[in-house]
Amino acid sequence: MVYKFVVLSNEDESFIRELEFRDTHTLLDFHNMLQDELEFDKSQLASFFITTDNGEKEEEFTLFDMGSGSATMETAVLEDIIFRKNQKLLYLFDFFNERGLFIEYVGESKEDKSKDLPACTISKGNPPKQVIFGSKSSSKLYNNIVVADDDDEDDDDDFFLNDDDEDLLPDFDANIDDNIGDGVNEEEDE
Repeated sequence: MVYKFVVLSNEDESFIRELEFRDTHTLLDFHNMLQDELEFDKSQLASFFITTDNGEKEEEFTLFDMGSGSATMETAVLEDIIFRKNQKLLYLFDFFNERGLFIEYVGESKEDKSKDLPACTISKGNPPKQVIFGSKSSSKLYNNIVVADDDDEDDDDDFFLNDDDEDLLPDFDANIDDNIGDGVNEEEDE
C-alpha cells in the first residue's frame, strides 16, 4: 500500500508538501525525504512524535538511540505506527526553538509499481529555515552591530596601553610580593 501524507508549517501558510511512501518505509525514510525535499542540513538532530489531535506529543522516534527508551526512526515502520486516517505526527527539526512541521496521514492507495517511492507529489511555498538564532527582535540587534574598520595602521586601539600609559598603573608585582610575603610571615608567626 501507498501511504499519503500532508506536511504543513505554522510559519508560512503557503507551505505545503504532499508525500507518498510505501507502508514498509520507515520514519528514517520519511526523515531523509524531508531533509532532501527541504534542502536541510542533515547533520542537525530531528525527531518525530505521534501526537494527539490537539497536537500534544505522545510517542517520540529519535534519529538514533538516545538511551531514553524511545524508539528510533529506523525501527519505526509506517504500517506499524499509522493506525487511522487523519493521524497526526510532528517532525521537530529545530530543538532549541521547538520548531517543527505538522504531518497528517490523509489516506492510502494501491501501489503503482512504475512509480518511485518515496515521492513528493505536491510542493508549494518555501520551506521554513531549519535553524533560527534568537527572536526577531534580537536578530535586529545583531544586525545593527558595528565592527570597527582596522585598516588604518596608525590608529591606536583604546584597548591597549601605550608606553606613555605605564606610569598610570600601580606596581602590581610589588603589591603581590608584599601580600604573599605578609601571608607567609603571618603563618610563621603563629
